Amino acid sequence: MKKIFILTGEPSGDKLASMVISKLKVKKPEIEYLSVGGTHLKNLGINTIFDLKDITFLGFTSVLLNIFKIKSKINKTVDEIIKFNPDILFSIDSPDFTLRVAERVKKINKNIKTIHYVAPQIWIWRKNRVKKIKKFIDHILLLFDFERKYFDEENIKNTFVGHPLIESKENRTIIESILPKDKKIISLFPGSRRSETTVLLPILIDFIKLINKNHDDYFFYLHATEENRNLILDYVKKLKINNLDVVSDENIKFKILSNSIFAVSKSGTISLQICNSNIPSIIIYKLNFINFLIFKMLVNVKFANIINIINNREVIPELLQNECNAEEIYKSVIYFLRNPDLIKKQLAECSKTLDGIRSKSSSAEEASSILLKHLS
Repeated sequence: MKKIFILTGEPSGDKLASMVISKLKVKKPEIEYLSVGGTHLKNLGINTIFDLKDITFLGFTSVLLNIFKIKSKINKTVDEIIKFNPDILFSIDSPDFTLRVAERVKKINKNIKTIHYVAPQIWIWRKNRVKKIKKFIDHILLLFDFERKYFDEENIKNTFVGHPLIESKENRTIIESILPKDKKIISLFPGSRRSETTVLLPILIDFIKLINKNHDDYFFYLHATEENRNLILDYVKKLKINNLDVVSDENIKFKILSNSIFAVSKSGTISLQICNSNIPSIIIYKLNFINFLIFKMLVNVKFANIINIINNREVIPELLQNECNAEEIYKSVIYFLRNPDLIKKQLAECSKTLDGIRSKSSSAEEASSILLKHLS
């Protein structure tokens, strides 16, 4: 029996991995799996060697503070992979964790094929990583076509598979009883990582309070991952805000998004899904001061959001660091809602950008086909 070890480092990677494996299970159902995964892979019946939240750290200081714990998890992961002896180590995103594991596994057992899905963002920082990756990654799967040149330069086998979040439009229909009556919906995304949520959630709550002081026709949904759902619920239930709910069900929350009039989102891949749903938005993000200084010294781009990076200008407003506060978010959202032409322009530019990076086929289908080829 062929075996695959699936290696993720955060909830978004767990979701991407599950989409690929769902396709692979149809094509070749007899494969045996083991993982470092979360809710989505567990729902496919795939065991994980430990809880995903144990290795989800954000920021340089968080990594430093948890360095011994991270090393311990890397050691255990490597040991379990070697013991499992898979035909393929399929790593997804989270390069500071997954690629370190892949490098060590390859040194111990060169026969294990290493396939990485979601290339590290070398176009943002640490371009020299490509030379190192070449030594231990057999095949890298790219979400963006413009990434090819970086890996072609080093003769690293790569395939552009497209981004799964921009493959289809969300259906705007939803069960009437779910939606609040006579209210306009604003969707809020505080992040998939616990550390992101801890920082951004209080800011978003203050933003809601500001809107509620001056308006009574909005309803807010906080979009949570299953991993962060209880954290958000525990925070929200202490508040007396009647026009706020938390949603984590994947089938419902993006239908809610598609019925929203606006979205406020942390910087990340979720912004692509917001654009694909044709919803206007702004981007927020905040790091602690030390992390921000280190980040500014290392990055090669001017923007945090991929749509802005591709266009090399601010298509979607970014409120970062000091500007990431309730007052600035409130001003930006209200300004957009009062200027429909501004919304129309943003949506048109986002749509054009997505058309330029959309794969002709399914990302999960492409990725699963490549895994299958390496199993032959």
